[in-house]
Amino acid sequence: MKKVISIFLSLAMLLSIVSVVDFSAYASVQTGSCGENLTYSLDTETGVLTISGTGKMTDYIEDAEGYPFYDTGYIKSVIIENGVISIGNYAFSYFGSLTNVTIPNSVTSIGSYAFSDCTSLTSVTIGNSVTSIGSSAFYNTAYYNDESNWDKGVLYLSNCLIDTNDNFKSTTDYIIKDGTRIIANSAFRDCTSLTSVTIPNSVTSIGDWVFSN
Repeated sequence: MKKVISIFLSLAMLLSIVSVVDFSAYASVQTGSCGENLTYSLDTETGVLTISGTGKMTDYIEDAEGYPFYDTGYIKSVIIENGVISIGNYAFSYFGSLTNVTIPNSVTSIGSYAFSDCTSLTSVTIGNSVTSIGSSAFYNTAYYNDESNWDKGVLYLSNCLIDTNDNFKSTTDYIIKDGTRIIANSAFRDCTSLTSVTIPNSVTSIGDWVFSN
């Protein structure tokens, strides 16, 4: 009888311990919020991050507490579903393994440093729905660091003028390529030798601080 009671007590204690263990911590899929009406789902096994819902993503600050994607180097692919209208500042920065991004037509703005230091990212197609691009949005990506993508110190991505580098600093006169739609924030910032820029009629958006300093 004592043995039977002892077994039941042991089982009861085991069940009480199991009941308080949070097995969700060991799940391969992590979920959370990344905007007022947006959620994310991260499959840690496949490295696929999916953003769902409607509205704007949160604008993050580098290294800020509560930033849900910081230092997640295993993320290989980002899927942004239709309904998301903005990609927040620093949203996908430091995604060193990121190679693929899907951006829907609902997205109209890409925040500053949104994809910076995704060092494996070789290309992103920016749809015509996007009307503004933040400064350094693609800084230190594989595309950014590939010198063959730069034209006389100017970087274009899709039909957008993204940035200029030190090779452009001595330029005095520049003609922006026909067909360019967007000039990203701070694109010509600190180009102190620049005296003249010809902007084609195709440009529909000139970002903040484009010609500052």
